[in-house]
Amino acid sequence: MPRGLRTLFRLWSLFAVTIASVAAAETEPAVERAHAETWRRFVDEHGIMRDYVGELPTPEDCRLGRPNAIGWWSPIENGPMFTGMYLHAVVERARRTGAEADRGQARKLAQGLLKCASVSEVPGFVARGVGSDGRCHYPLSSDDQMHPWFLGLQAYLASDIPTAAEREVFVAKVREVAGALESHGWKVPCDGAFKGGFRGGFKGEHFRDAARYLHILRATYEMTGDAVWLERYRRALEEKPTGSAETRREICALGCPRDLGFIPSLEKNQFWIYVGTQAGLARLASVEADAATRAAYRRGLAVTAGRALASVDTHAKFDNADQGFFGTADWRAAHPTWFPQPTQAEAERLAKIVDSKKRGPRKNYEATWMRHPLAAAAIVALAGETSARPAVLKAVRHYEYAKLNMAEFFFAEFAYYALPEAK
Repeated sequence: MPRGLRTLFRLWSLFAVTIASVAAAETEPAVERAHAETWRRFVDEHGIMRDYVGELPTPEDCRLGRPNAIGWWSPIENGPMFTGMYLHAVVERARRTGAEADRGQARKLAQGLLKCASVSEVPGFVARGVGSDGRCHYPLSSDDQMHPWFLGLQAYLASDIPTAAEREVFVAKVREVAGALESHGWKVPCDGAFKGGFRGGFKGEHFRDAARYLHILRATYEMTGDAVWLERYRRALEEKPTGSAETRREICALGCPRDLGFIPSLEKNQFWIYVGTQAGLARLASVEADAATRAAYRRGLAVTAGRALASVDTHAKFDNADQGFFGTADWRAAHPTWFPQPTQAEAERLAKIVDSKKRGPRKNYEATWMRHPLAAAAIVALAGETSARPAVLKAVRHYEYAKLNMAEFFFAEFAYYALPEAK
């Protein structure tokens, strides 16, 4: 390369790095505002993230299934799902800052995940959260709650934050939960009136199934050190799930388009349920020694990020001055209908009944123009594509976090800490 061209290239590289550093510095205040709001309003005394601020369900509500037996639309709908993903981000924040306050917050979130897996006598049951007495919970969990539980604890146990005594407790719980899932054929167990049943699982033929199943197996090996989980992981790579012509390795390389027939609205409003999948796949890619398998993971990450990129820019459609009514906070008024739910199908039917006027438009507004673009930003950030960095940071800077009602803006922090540090 001619000397003049080399000099120009070095100058351009220096300029690009400077611009990236400035963008990151401009974004930090927004990240700190989001962080402060999350801890001020949404992380409860147990270390579990709530969906929003509202009346907690009582033991009777949980027993009867109000507003429904799944716990949808309640403040404790997504406890381990949100807490696990948020812990993943907070561990990285603590690594970067070294601040004892951040390490303490990571420890508290980990304790929240531990509690979610300790309030039931059903082995392997991970509750969505706890109600007014600090123990009551809805009887139906799900695969969406279960996988982030592993994701968060994997990040925590890979750090230097837990003490030896804490680590021993967590590893024992991971063995218990993973062992129960294995014994159930990787179906997620239920509790209460639904004890003996299951809600969701990990051995299906979809991209999300394959990536999460492989990640849980590998994560369990990393957390426990038990070789049997690594053996199961390697065997699962070569298996073809029922209904699939491809092995799980091949499915992972296809990315989220593989699931469009399963979730047609994925690219419109459902990226939030794929953030954990992308994070698990990114972790697999970072530790996989086999070049072909690592390349398959990288392809899947890139394909999914490519489909999510356009959604990141939709953050601009969110008006911070919007004053739509957030009636979700009064979930009893918004969901006044109740009837017994002897089956999961009946619970889902009840969950679809809502007084739209009393609920108001704000929850859907935030889901569409805040949750979706920030989740997409997290997915893009996890793929490690540097050219997308400005779009991710711009989305994170856009929101006035103190005005948001749903805790889902934690995806902003997730996205920010998923990006490599600016040099």
